Amino acid sequence: MLILNLLGAGKKRETVPIFPLATVLYPGTILPLRIFEVRYMDMAKECLKAGSLFGVCMIKEGAEVGTPAVPESVGCLARIAEADMEELGILKVKAEGIERFRILETEVTKQGLIVGTIERQGGEDEMSDTPGLAECADFLQKAIIGIGEARFAAPFQFEDASWVSFRLAEILPLRNDVKQKLLELRDASVRLAILHRFLRQQKLIA
Repeated sequence: MLILNLLGAGKKRETVPIFPLATVLYPGTILPLRIFEVRYMDMAKECLKAGSLFGVCMIKEGAEVGTPAVPESVGCLARIAEADMEELGILKVKAEGIERFRILETEVTKQGLIVGTIERQGGEDEMSDTPGLAECADFLQKAIIGIGEARFAAPFQFEDASWVSFRLAEILPLRNDVKQKLLELRDASVRLAILHRFLRQQKLIA
């Protein structure tokens, strides 16, 4: 259940369930999940019923299953776009990344679900004149055709440095700690520059 409070410095704080995963979720990313643990099954059902969001954070310490893991402090809010239970006891969902947030504090429920008090980080300004954008967007366009457009959420925004850099961070073979740092960056031009350099080093663009 999403609880909204107005606290400190005029910033809106929210209390959301946290789903720690061994992956990084970016705004605009479609993330398929197979949910079978009771705590997350209940969380997903509540989110579907209330139309509320949950937070996805990369695991800092621990594992996805069992004892609650320690999440990274910056994650991404997600909404359940699709849900289906093809197998008894396994809920298959497609979660869509919405907006980054920072965890201020957490507590663990009796069911083992992490609940975080968070502040949203807000979106990034659309940037269409960023150096390297044209080359990165051209590579991304070809990559999406190869992977399949159904894997990505519309609308496609190849003229926006923020959208292009998040999609590249999503699909490129980078270490998870690097993906996390790219999520935490607040400047799309810096994120794009890092990824542009990576693509050139790997000789994926000229």
